Amino acid sequence: MNISEPSADAGQSGRTTPALAVVIPVHNESANIDALIAEVGAALVGTVEFELIVVDDYSSDDTRDVLEVAMKLRPWLRVMHHRKNAGQSTAILTGVRAAGAPWVATLDGDGQNDPADIPALLAMHKDRPDLGMICGHRHKRRDTALRRWSSRIANAVRSNMLGDNTPDTGCGLKLFDAQIFLSMPHFDHFHRFMPALFRLRGAEIASVPVNHRERGGGVSHYGVWNRLWVGIVDIIGVMWLKRRAKIVSADEVSRDF
Repeated sequence: MNISEPSADAGQSGRTTPALAVVIPVHNESANIDALIAEVGAALVGTVEFELIVVDDYSSDDTRDVLEVAMKLRPWLRVMHHRKNAGQSTAILTGVRAAGAPWVATLDGDGQNDPADIPALLAMHKDRPDLGMICGHRHKRRDTALRRWSSRIANAVRSNMLGDNTPDTGCGLKLFDAQIFLSMPHFDHFHRFMPALFRLRGAEIASVPVNHRERGGGVSHYGVWNRLWVGIVDIIGVMWLKRRAKIVSADEVSRDF
């Protein structure tokens, strides 16, 4: 399906399913999420049929209140609320399952990913329909030296051990085939390994340079330890999956004989 064409299947809800869903997982991001929602609208309204699904991962601040106000102003915005904190990976999974759209774009909720870059990913999808995932690549990081250093090491370790050929797996801005995403294994922190997991499904991956911005407010939930050392066990698990994976093509036998 061309990503600019909405699905004609309205389903039981009576609501037409757009071809693109933007999913943003958030936890205590009341300082950033309203402006980010506005930027998504500015980037996409009038250019592509889309919906935005924000998944509130049981925030303890007033994120939910901000989202409820935003919903009143934007018919293309949907909000999911976790009844307990489950983590970023589970929040992404919740959003994709709720969407039902064939293609999904993700953004981090801290505002450091620029929604204005989504059209560039859509353009590559149009030019390369064979791709299963398009990843953002943050060339100029707007983070502290410590975060840049930890992310660079984590990316290098993952790339060398998993061979995902993706320079920036930690970038939250991605565009991917929802069906492939839903077919892959899901576990805590799986979002850090999505390029490798997509490759396990035989998907082609590409990267696009994207903008990166300073955090608008709030505090980061991620640091050196959970970027690398905590992920070592997960890397070993993905390596096991990679060794056990079987990818094979099959042709149906024609009845013309």
